[in-house]
Parts: sequence; structure tokens; C-alpha cells
Amino acid sequence: MTTTRPADPAHSFNAAAAQYAANRPTYPPALFDTIEQAADRPLTGARVADVGAGTGISTGLLHARGADVLAVEPGAGMAAEFRRGNPDIPLVRGNGNALPLADATLDLLTYAQSWHWTDPAHSVPEALRVLRPGGALALWWNISALDVEWIAESSERVRRAAGMDSRQADRERRADAADPSGRLDFTRHKLRWSRRVPLDTHLANLGSHSHFLVMDAAARDAFLTEERTHLQQVFPDGVVEETYDVLLLVAGKR
Repeated sequence: MTTTRPADPAHSFNAAAAQYAANRPTYPPALFDTIEQAADRPLTGARVADVGAGTGISTGLLHARGADVLAVEPGAGMAAEFRRGNPDIPLVRGNGNALPLADATLDLLTYAQSWHWTDPAHSVPEALRVLRPGGALALWWNISALDVEWIAESSERVRRAAGMDSRQADRERRADAADPSGRLDFTRHKLRWSRRVPLDTHLANLGSHSHFLVMDAAARDAFLTEERTHLQQVFPDGVVEETYDVLLLVAGKR
């Protein structure tokens, strides 16, 4: 299958914001417990900015934990979907390379599934600029659990279809890649969780990833049809158990 990629795949999400909001996985409560422990402060009352907030999956959960949270989102489509789903949470347009935030005003700066879209040469000093002394930067990603056989097989089919380097995602998420300058001292945490969803939801989730959003539509549809056939053999009842490892990196401002 062939793909046609725009200069910046990050913009691909804007046209699929509703699909993203409806089908992407959330995050387990244990993630936010771990952030509190690693940052050494409760989320309740904390001044937080959630950058690359997208449709608000992580922002809404931070808000529910009592954080005074502001969303920062660069994309028009994602921002519009965010406002539909989270009318009471403030949002500003911007990105992590040039945060539209004042110096030393945040207790916590968060990036859920979004740090890899930044340039650490800019986003690291920006994070240090906006955090208060003693504040913390938290980055996390839901990563498919490749030790689960069906997930490993499906991920390999995705990799081949999208022409992805199987090592690329791991490189993007390692602590040394998060801050090549070494200015941040990250602690690393991994939390396993799962969800059970209809096969249609699983396939819509899969199709909401950037490598499919930028793929030729006919090629994408053909792949998802083939993938449905594969997964119907594994999950004949039509309910898919997705298993994830949340990779969390937390660094305090020294």
C-alpha cells in the first residue's frame, strides 16, 4: 500500500477530530496517582497546562482530579472539538515550542501523546520557563502492549501498511530522546491497563492515528477491511480487548 504524507502529519488530526474524540482510549486513574507521587504534590488545586490537548481526553481527567487546568492546542479542528466537549475548561491556541504562557506560573506542565510533536531544543527551555520552582513536567503515551500476541501481529501489519520504522516510536519516547540536552532528570514509570470495545471502535481508533490519516483513502479503507477480517477470527463476539502500557516520564524543575 502506498501513502501520501503532508509536510506536517500533526495537522492531519484536525480533519478527524470527532473520530479521535469518540474512539481514542482514555487513561487509567493510576496514571494520575503516579503523577502526584512523582511530582510530590496533589493535583487538586494545582495550576496545570495540558499541551497538545487535542479533544481534551487528558485535560478533562486532570480537571476531574481538581486541577486548575488550561488546555493548549495548536490545531483548529481539535480545538473546536475540545470546546464542544469541555465548554467549562479554558483553552488557548499554541504549541510546546512557543508556549503562550507567562514565566514561572505552573505547578505542572503535561503532554499526553503530544511531546513527540515538539522540538526539544525549544520545548525543554519553554517548559523550564513556565514552571515554578519545584514544578514538574509530565509526559505520557498509551503504548500497545506488544507482548500480547494478537496486538503484536496487528502492530506488525500496521507497520508494514504504513511504511513505519518499527524502532521509531521507541526512539521518540525514550527519556534521552525526550530531552537530548540532559537538562531534565526524568523518572520513568509504566502502568498496564486495558479496555473492552466493539470491533468498530477499535478500527476507528486505529484509523485515527496520523499514519492512517495521511494515507491514501482507498489504501486505508482496504487495510481496515483486511484488519477487520483478521480480528474477527481472534474476537468472534465482536468485542476487542485492547491492552496498553502507559509510559510516563516526570521531571521536576530544579
